[in-house]
Amino acid sequence: MSTVVPSAVQGQTLASALAGDVLVVTIDQPNEPVNTLSPSLAAEFEEVCVRVTGDLLINGLVLISGKPDAFIAGADIEQFPELRSSEDAERISRLGQDLLGRLENLRVPVVAAIHGACLGGGLELALACRYRICTDHPKTTLALPEVQLGLIPGMGGTQRLPRRVGLQAALDMILTGRTVRARRALQIGLVDEMVHPAILRDLAVQRARALADGSLKPSRSRSFRASSLLLEHNPLGRGVVFKKARESVMEKTHGQYPAPLAALDAVQTGYTEGHEEGFRREAKLFGEMAMTDVSRQLVFLFFATNALKKDPGVDGTPPRPRTVERLGVLGAGFMGAGIASIAVQQGTLVRLKDTDTARVGKGLASLRSVVQERLTKRQITRHQFDDYLALVGGTTDYSGFASTDLVIEAVFEDVALKQRVLAEVEPAIEPSAVYASNTSTIPIGRIAEAAHHPERVLGMHFFSPVHRMPLLEVIAAEHTSREAIVTAVAYGKRLGKTVIVVNDGPGFYTTRTLAAYMNEAGRLLDEGASIESIDTALEGFGFPVGPITLLDEVGIDIGGKVGLVLAEALGARMTPSEAMRRVVTAGRTGRKGGSGFYRYDPTGKKGGVDESVYQVIGVQRRELNREEIIERCVLAMVNEAVRCFEEGILRSPRDGDVGAVFGIGFPPFRGGPFRYVDSVGPARIVDRLEDLNVRYAPRFKPAELLMDMAAQRRSFYADPR
Repeated sequence: MSTVVPSAVQGQTLASALAGDVLVVTIDQPNEPVNTLSPSLAAEFEEVCVRVTGDLLINGLVLISGKPDAFIAGADIEQFPELRSSEDAERISRLGQDLLGRLENLRVPVVAAIHGACLGGGLELALACRYRICTDHPKTTLALPEVQLGLIPGMGGTQRLPRRVGLQAALDMILTGRTVRARRALQIGLVDEMVHPAILRDLAVQRARALADGSLKPSRSRSFRASSLLLEHNPLGRGVVFKKARESVMEKTHGQYPAPLAALDAVQTGYTEGHEEGFRREAKLFGEMAMTDVSRQLVFLFFATNALKKDPGVDGTPPRPRTVERLGVLGAGFMGAGIASIAVQQGTLVRLKDTDTARVGKGLASLRSVVQERLTKRQITRHQFDDYLALVGGTTDYSGFASTDLVIEAVFEDVALKQRVLAEVEPAIEPSAVYASNTSTIPIGRIAEAAHHPERVLGMHFFSPVHRMPLLEVIAAEHTSREAIVTAVAYGKRLGKTVIVVNDGPGFYTTRTLAAYMNEAGRLLDEGASIESIDTALEGFGFPVGPITLLDEVGIDIGGKVGLVLAEALGARMTPSEAMRRVVTAGRTGRKGGSGFYRYDPTGKKGGVDESVYQVIGVQRRELNREEIIERCVLAMVNEAVRCFEEGILRSPRDGDVGAVFGIGFPPFRGGPFRYVDSVGPARIVDRLEDLNVRYAPRFKPAELLMDMAAQRRSFYADPR
């Protein structure tokens, strides 16, 4: 029977308790949802190392978390905006390396008992331990996600991980930030054992004791038992691996994200020049990456999305949101089924309605396929799969809607249809239930004209495909109540979405700014620019796909309807291009119809440009300057984003930046439209817009707010870092 002797000071993160001759250290940062590595925590770890070194009665050490769902979620990012030089950041890296070096070389074996998220510095700490045990819980995930913040692992991760799991598996994790689940971590040798959470602590103590008395030997690293011996264990083979990895990084990032290349450099240095030189190179490169503009923008987005998690969606003291236990979804098409598929995975009872049983059946099949994908990837169990499907029921009438807390309408983008559906369902639901329209263009105020209770009507604009796209745009109309807003925001967060709240208007924020960008791409087609030149230029700027490819993906017919709605509401600057009008008239719908700007095989796989589309457009092709293509499309979007803020559609530049990055693909490493203005400078932006407007009036007339900022030398953010 073990004795437990607590040793903790109030306010500290580490609490120590002796289980016989094994010291169990529980990591539990006070008043924080997760543990993060900070200078204060490092100081407490130093104290533990000193105690273990000096107390010869301690024969083993276990590190475990006191948080219910997380081990250590990485470094404390709050300290990064305070860094003022690469030397500052390099020094932090070296301190972390030294601390984990002490942990690795302690006289007693250290066991990491991992439950929940083990990320970044948390995984680097675990790698410095002699033994790692993780739980088989779905929330147990391991990753080195630093590249997603424009950084590289800075506490030895680039050196220890390859020697633990092998070079190829390590590069896959480090260069992408990819998350590894518990079972996969065991397979690749990242952890030594996987157990049920209930026995994690006791088994970790046993393993520490067994390691100490020699009855258990630490497992050999994956690199010694890998089947890829030929590649990883000779310089020539490793050279091939590094060459392929570098090519892959350049193909995916176009060289716009320096961190993956820096991480590759650090890993390679460790192999070619030795462990210690690898650590030095890692620290130096960590310092350099921390000072790049790319990292600053990505760290900004990290803080912005975290702030939105705490934002209820209204100013002042928010009312209590309605708890959503039952959801009604009107329309079982692609969007409706997608919304239902993520709702059931959060334990919500869903009633899915459409006009006939065939449509309902197709919607239920689509929902099933989304959940089936998670089962196939072993992200959920068969029992969970069955439970999720049991939560949804289909109907062709409004039976079951009386008990719903929230109804989301996802029918075709037609104002008369949406008004009719609202008028039909309103008598069937409780007066306190919230009603949301999933619309991308139609003002909520127009839809709400059909309501007896307009105060409970708002917009919830999901993005396609619903289960993959991270943003939700909640639209508040003039009469929408604060309670309805906070209810929609709270439920959107529960669905795992990053939620921004915008005010009502044609196209709201995301569709309106994207339309300005897409319209300008259409104007370039009018002038003879080739499809490839437009897409390639904007992909080079950092968009995930070019605007013409995106139009094919969204649907040319849908884009045409959106363009007409916004042109009617916003005037000449939003008038669709002649090229787009002709392609829509020709009946080309894009990928879904197998005929668009690009060719598609019967499976929907994209091929090259469909040359016959140029006959439809009817314009002689000519070369346009790449920089002009980028400038016209990007500045059209940026200017429209600023107009949205100027007109009160947006609540803040932060929401505009997050919405553009997570909703419409604005390059994350540029921070968003408002961060982009600050980076380039409002005066420079206004100069370029005025120059373009001379040639293409009125599309590029600068927003009044931009002109005021340029004159007063102001920026959107007090600290553009």
